[in-house]
Amino acid sequence: MTTASLRGAAPRAPRRGRRATSDRGAAALFLGPFFALFALCMLAPVVYALVLSVFAEKRSGLGFGGDAQTLFVGLENYVAVLSSSSFLDGFWRLALYVVLYIPTMLGLALVLALLLDSAYARLARVFQVLLFLPHVVPGVIAALLWTYLYTPGVSPLLGLLGGAGLEVDLFGTALVVPAVVNIAVWQWTGYNVIIVFTALQAVPRDVVEAASLDGAGGVRIALGIKLPLVAGSVGVIGLFTAIGALQLFTEPSILAKATTTITPSWVPNMWAYDAAFNRLDQHQAAAASLVIALIAGVVSFAITRFTSKGTRP
Repeated sequence: MTTASLRGAAPRAPRRGRRATSDRGAAALFLGPFFALFALCMLAPVVYALVLSVFAEKRSGLGFGGDAQTLFVGLENYVAVLSSSSFLDGFWRLALYVVLYIPTMLGLALVLALLLDSAYARLARVFQVLLFLPHVVPGVIAALLWTYLYTPGVSPLLGLLGGAGLEVDLFGTALVVPAVVNIAVWQWTGYNVIIVFTALQAVPRDVVEAASLDGAGGVRIALGIKLPLVAGSVGVIGLFTAIGALQLFTEPSILAKATTTITPSWVPNMWAYDAAFNRLDQHQAAAASLVIALIAGVVSFAITRFTSKGTRP
């Protein structure tokens, strides 16, 4: 290669540099609004809650009243939250809710999705729409409808059961958690059926046909072939369902208007709401919110690790 040719090739380097700079500028232009909104809507509230949680409103202990002073208290609010029996009892109720809700909802979603995917299902699109309709109803409206159906004296369902000699108190201590679970199952099962059914549509049909030719029945194909291939989708559903369960608030808050069984601190989110807007202690409410967020993060990490191990070849 001659010296002249080397001299002619030298100016190309700045062009590459300008192109790389232009690419970075385009990426920043498109990603900038996302990061700005993320910082404004996600990071800023978390930082603000963290700041609130280490302060407290203190008044003079002399008994003369006066204006409250905002003082730095460190972890005092966290200690108060974690030592509150009503806050901790809410987690036990939430654990019972999760144990009842997630297996029931996932089991129904899998069964219904497999039925829709089978050769026996007719009018599959019609059934998809019918199953999805409960999810279209807003959570507040759904809770109000079920509150009406749970209330003795006005519920037609309880009236029919009473006429048959069965007295059921869905607001009682033993049945109030299953009553809340029923609302969530009714509202979210159809939504998750669509997710699983969509994943089932991606299952290679030649694999199913080969198993059928080998003599495998419908149940064996469903359990041995289809379910393992949609395990990733089921894991995602389980992850988001667990996160949503930790945020339980709407349904028990609506049901609390019709019964005294559900207290203002019945679940952790209701405890934080009661602390902020009824007891006017936003500092403890912020501490409780961060505790709930931390637990949600730990649960999400655990479910992600578990499902990723289960889907590795």
